[in-house]
Amino acid sequence: MTDQAVAGAPAPNSAGRIDVYTLFVEQVRRQPDALAVEIGSQRMTYDQLLYRVDVVAGLLQAQGLGPGDRVAVVSENRLEFLECFLAAAQIGVVVACQNWRLSGAELQHCIDLVSPSLLLMSGRFADTVSALELGGLPVLNFDDGYDALLQQAPSVTPVDVDPEQGLVILYTSGTTGLPKAATISHRAEIARMMVLHLDLGITADDGYLAWSPMFHMGGTDHSLAALMMGAPVIITDGLDVAAMADAIAAHQLGWLLLVPATIEPLLAELKARQTVVRGVKVVGCMADLVPTETIAEISAILDAPFFNSFGSTETGLPPASGHVLPVGADLSDLSKQQSVYCAFRLVDPDGNEVAPGESGEGAVKGPTLFSGYWAAPDINADVFRDGWFRMGDLFRQTESGGYDFVGRAKYLIKSGGENIYPAELERVLLADARVEDAIVIRKPDAKWGEVPVAIIARRDDSLAAEDVFAMCRAALAGYKQPREVHFIAGDDFVRSATGKIVREDMEAWLKSKGSKSKGSE
Repeated sequence: MTDQAVAGAPAPNSAGRIDVYTLFVEQVRRQPDALAVEIGSQRMTYDQLLYRVDVVAGLLQAQGLGPGDRVAVVSENRLEFLECFLAAAQIGVVVACQNWRLSGAELQHCIDLVSPSLLLMSGRFADTVSALELGGLPVLNFDDGYDALLQQAPSVTPVDVDPEQGLVILYTSGTTGLPKAATISHRAEIARMMVLHLDLGITADDGYLAWSPMFHMGGTDHSLAALMMGAPVIITDGLDVAAMADAIAAHQLGWLLLVPATIEPLLAELKARQTVVRGVKVVGCMADLVPTETIAEISAILDAPFFNSFGSTETGLPPASGHVLPVGADLSDLSKQQSVYCAFRLVDPDGNEVAPGESGEGAVKGPTLFSGYWAAPDINADVFRDGWFRMGDLFRQTESGGYDFVGRAKYLIKSGGENIYPAELERVLLADARVEDAIVIRKPDAKWGEVPVAIIARRDDSLAAEDVFAMCRAALAGYKQPREVHFIAGDDFVRSATGKIVREDMEAWLKSKGSKSKGSE
């Protein structure tokens, strides 16, 4: 059998192409009266949501937007934001989701980078938007005249949308420079929905609790996936643990996404209420960043396995979304398993595959991948090489074929000619029940060049610096030992929007502290 078309068969055509909006409409046809969105006391069926989405699409077209144009959105999680995604999907527009937590200069950069034709905003951020230099960019306020504009919107004109067309722009962390704009296509969003089904077993019966900001993949990818599947999306205004506990009691949930900084507050709320859990299939993500005692506790309370994953804005849940930690499992081994929906290799800087047991940068290919960074040809040429996307994250393949996360390729502690990856030390620290959270950073050293320093938030104040040194000596080579230990309150860690501790900011904190002692409070 050859790759040539069979004689007499019709030529390939558009029947093999589909977009996000079309898949959503299929769910409306299948179950028009099913719950699509819940936010507070407001509930909307699939049929009602479709009506609103079509009206918003007409409004966007009336504002002059067409295929490929960008609309910037500055808003908290709300119905109008979700409607915008689907309306844009219908007419080929790209939604650039703005992180309102950024500084004014960073936000200005993010908006200027994508040259939007329209800005949609929540009234909550009126002052933030008014401080920007928008150069005459039209602005519509969800809380001021927006509903009246919808009532006057013309009917939407149908558009043939290419699945490779961008749908969402999400901005990556700016810890090593200004944020980059990752463009995610219809194809990638559809593939990310399939990963939820294939790797986690999520179905139309499993609701999604959208608490994560919609400028983050946790708020966008998985909300869109739920609506393409026919599942309900329960929206909360960020980390509202009371509303989240209500949703956990009321709805069967599929994946309950929780990042490290969110687990403890939700745990406290669930225990205080003695919440009866309706049902959760999988909880958490990136187990390496969470204390093992916390993993065990949240899994037990929800009776749900913990998601032992590693993905990114650029890749979605892959490459490492093929493993969960069962309730009550041994948590000493956090090796991850490859997703069924990608190809994955570990390579050296020249692109050569490394041997098992050696550290290498993750290289990925597959349909969940983003389409590149907006207006960044040099960066794209660097990260897309030889048909693979270079993640910038280091892994090591284990004897069993799993993968251990080692650390960021660009965050390396070079001490006395040896390479030290912070994740190796952090895994030891977070396994101790007395540790609430921890991070390892680098510090300049006259003798060794750089040395590792541990910064720890304690769950048990009896934990002393000497205890930390002892546990590291027992588990790690001598050159990997932290040279200093600092104890701080958990709230004093500087975190990104996804709850990850920002190493560079903690380096600045350590420098300002100026302590030379081996252990300090």
